[in-house]
Amino acid sequence: MSWWGAGAIGAAKKKLEDDEPSQSFESVALIIGVTGIVGNSLAEILPLSDTPGGPWKVYGVARRPRPSWNADHPIEYIQCDVSDAEDCKSKLSVLSDVTHVFYVTWTKGASEKENCEANGNMLKNVLRSVVPYAVNLRHVCLQTGTKHYVGPFDNVSGTHEPPFTEDMPRLEAPNFYYTLEDILMEEIKKVEDVSWSVHRPNTIFGFSPYSLMNIVGTLCVYAAICKHEGSPLVFPGSKKAWEGFTTASDADLVAEQQIWAAVDSYAKNEAFNCNNADIFKWKHLWKILAEQFDIKEYGFVEGKNLGLVKMMKGKEKVWEEMVKENQLQEEKLEEVGVWWFADVILGVEGMIDSMNKSKEHGFLGFRNSNNSFISWIDKYKAFKIVP
Repeated sequence: MSWWGAGAIGAAKKKLEDDEPSQSFESVALIIGVTGIVGNSLAEILPLSDTPGGPWKVYGVARRPRPSWNADHPIEYIQCDVSDAEDCKSKLSVLSDVTHVFYVTWTKGASEKENCEANGNMLKNVLRSVVPYAVNLRHVCLQTGTKHYVGPFDNVSGTHEPPFTEDMPRLEAPNFYYTLEDILMEEIKKVEDVSWSVHRPNTIFGFSPYSLMNIVGTLCVYAAICKHEGSPLVFPGSKKAWEGFTTASDADLVAEQQIWAAVDSYAKNEAFNCNNADIFKWKHLWKILAEQFDIKEYGFVEGKNLGLVKMMKGKEKVWEEMVKENQLQEEKLEEVGVWWFADVILGVEGMIDSMNKSKEHGFLGFRNSNNSFISWIDKYKAFKIVP
């Protein structure tokens, strides 16, 4: 069986065929974090008529009310705060038909110790509300990321030398990704015949105005503000990030890999890196970003690279003007501009992970990062997140 090859499902975006009233489902997905950057892609891809393992029934869980940009996905939306054990149990334990869990959410604390505690509790709440009650549960997908190899966000030092491979030992520093893996193994071993997979995407190119790791959306907001003010699009990161090679992970590709791992027996009980299987330089994507927002002056300027946290301070009023002028959907600048995360990503180089293990196990999906970048910019414009 061919697992999407060049990522045909993500590219095709076929319309879902009308379900017959007597539709029976082969698999039932529970997406935890359905409004997140990969959750949104899962909600779009899983219900498609030829998605492997299907036809799929899909539950989507998120803390906030269902946003307009998620409303067209044919899923059953459940508003639930998974950090609240009681809320979690009351709303998830009744979903006895769930066969597959896709855990693609996280929360940010003030320190990595807080991250470990808060995120660990969230995953524990979900698994303890689902695993004992979903009698036909087959598989749990856990999404972590490349931070597995480089350490906490406040101290990304590239301790492991790239390219990163899945068999590298854990770092000494605390890392909530390790906490999540340990909790998953502990909870899964309590039941028989439930497999798992761990997915470690790199910097994700995707669509979600709610995501805490939204690099494309954040750069779109920065570029839109520069265009509005008539300012040059100055690269806010380091020279080594500007000139060095790096890689990214298309959100649809990550979703495709997770679905593959959920239904292919050869992928069970394994951890997989996930990137587009190509490399790029930010200096080249920066030209694309400038062109997409019709900005003539752009580039790396020595001494002007202060980081977006500083550069975008006090721009709330500007954004309010832009929202009114262009009838944009998201009114709060802090929602759509994740400045701290962009500063992390644009401050380092060479976070390249190997896709060999994934390919050796049978997943052959890939993306052209330039095209991926453009397609997600187009989506932010189409949904009126940026003008």
